[in-house]
Amino acid sequence: MEYTLKKKEKKISTSNQTCTNPCCFFCTMKEPDTSLRSVKIANIFKEMPLRDDHEHVLVLSGLWNIAMTQPNDPTFPSLGIFNCMASLIYKGVNSRDNWLVRHQNIYIPYYAAHVIGSYTMKKVECAEKAVDSGVIPPLMELLRGKMSWVEQRVAVRALGHLASYERTFEAVAVYEEEVVKLAMQLASTCLDVVYVNFVGVKEKTKRLKYHSDLLTRGSVLGGLEMENRKAEEWASQLQCWSLYLLNCFACKERSLNLICKQEFLIDLCTMWGGLVNHQKSPAGIGLIRILCYSQIGRKNIAECEVVIENLCNLCRSSDDWQYMGIDCLLLLLKDPDTRYIIIETATLFLVDLVELDSLIDSRPNLGESITRALLLDHNKQKTKLKFKNKKFEKALEETWELKVDRRKREKMLSEEKVEERRVLVGLIKQEAKNLFLLGDVEEAVNKYTDALEICPLKLKKERMVVYSNRAQCHLLLRDPDAAIRDSTRALCLSTANSHFKSLWRRSQAYDMKGLGKESLMDCIMFINGCVRSDTNKRVKIPYYATRMISKHMDSTWLFANARSKFSSSSTQVDKVQESSGERKSNKENQRYDEIMRMVIEKKSLISSLSTIIEEPILHVKRGNRREQEKARRGKKAVARSM
Repeated sequence: MEYTLKKKEKKISTSNQTCTNPCCFFCTMKEPDTSLRSVKIANIFKEMPLRDDHEHVLVLSGLWNIAMTQPNDPTFPSLGIFNCMASLIYKGVNSRDNWLVRHQNIYIPYYAAHVIGSYTMKKVECAEKAVDSGVIPPLMELLRGKMSWVEQRVAVRALGHLASYERTFEAVAVYEEEVVKLAMQLASTCLDVVYVNFVGVKEKTKRLKYHSDLLTRGSVLGGLEMENRKAEEWASQLQCWSLYLLNCFACKERSLNLICKQEFLIDLCTMWGGLVNHQKSPAGIGLIRILCYSQIGRKNIAECEVVIENLCNLCRSSDDWQYMGIDCLLLLLKDPDTRYIIIETATLFLVDLVELDSLIDSRPNLGESITRALLLDHNKQKTKLKFKNKKFEKALEETWELKVDRRKREKMLSEEKVEERRVLVGLIKQEAKNLFLLGDVEEAVNKYTDALEICPLKLKKERMVVYSNRAQCHLLLRDPDAAIRDSTRALCLSTANSHFKSLWRRSQAYDMKGLGKESLMDCIMFINGCVRSDTNKRVKIPYYATRMISKHMDSTWLFANARSKFSSSSTQVDKVQESSGERKSNKENQRYDEIMRMVIEKKSLISSLSTIIEEPILHVKRGNRREQEKARRGKKAVARSM
């Protein structure tokens, strides 16, 4: 049976009209006299850490709910709530008399840290009060893994808020090296930790019950599926908040030597998730872009081939952060110290984007910015610099011809001449189509190339169709790289990457190359386009598209790498637990194991968390990967078509 805070208050008011507990939080909240109520609440906050009351968890759940719904209300922060929460966290992590396993106290550190994070989320004044109240040391204890990943999630969230303000940053920076190392470790290992300690535990009875209850709000509905879904969400949030904390230091160019370690930069490339509706959430690519604003960051990123390769793939994808990948490469190309380290690789990708108009409203004429970066010292490259990569030299000459020489020539074309070329292009396209249908695909490619050479740049729609048709020919010729190039160029000429045939063809090409994530996102964008363009009530999704999604959904699952690493290795599981920061010394190991053993065994003392209320779904800042979010939308579209 599930009780809420309101039901608890109703129970108190009906069954115990004359409450004799002078420290009853619920009775105090009903006090009509504002001044008297404030005095009583302040006294409760002082006395809570000193008393062992079975209703503490009820009070914490109520405070959490108030903090989440009214984070800007300064009332409780002014009455000493931060001192109270800090003391309760300390009491939990330093419990010597099994306090944690009595009543439902195991939940208290989690909710205490959550309350701190909620009240410091938007008001710097509250953040200053929190720092003055000494919340950072107990939050650090949770961040170190003194309890579990669940508490680390809310601790790193609260510390991220405190580090985001100029006035409280230095208080967090007192622990700078440790904070940065712990945040890096969390970001890199949290998915493995959550999988090993929760999602990968298939038997519900072997999972920590208080974790399950927190994830499902104490509900018995949904079972393992609901728990796993919420665990996936929380794991992604843990990773994103860790990156957010690192971002606070990187923006100030602090600890860059730590953050720019090659191993961590490679890990960042896989951290694509961001917090929905949280514009400051950088995700992996966001942190890489912040690093690209500093000389140290640019140098280390340019020297990491894996990072550059991932940035290049991101530039030619349907990822929401495509523009960030482009920004990173442009910043590297504009720096003389890093330009010639990456130019050969980057040019082969960016050359396909030179006709891009814009990706978002605030970034118009993005193709022109790319062109200027590629041709920054074109004459110097022709006369003095020698590159071994002939494809690079060809791509650079092609860019110069397309964006400089050809543009000058076509300025002289009259409208009649443009119309003549339009008709001629149409005739050549028909010839190419006939050759394609007859099976002479290579000759069709040559015809499409001829059409592109004479088609004026202003005829974007015609050029888009020709590029897309040539991409289809490359697919049949089993040349995925050429297909990706042409379909990307077609998409650049469309409105907001919306040419559905090109999206599908690029999805197939990425599938050929084994790039599952890029293939999945293009496929989902293709399906979304089918849904929007079909005016029928019963939308028909092509079977081949649903099959492509099914193929890549499993491989792009948030815990896919963790599952492959730890599905049959207990030794590696132990290593993950150690790297997560949960095991520090033999003495701490024994204490942690003892507490968790008692949590598991004393089920009679820890019920189904009937009084704990988790965050409302609509209020949660979800943090799953964008491709997973798009995949869910794709699945819904598929379901509607069946």
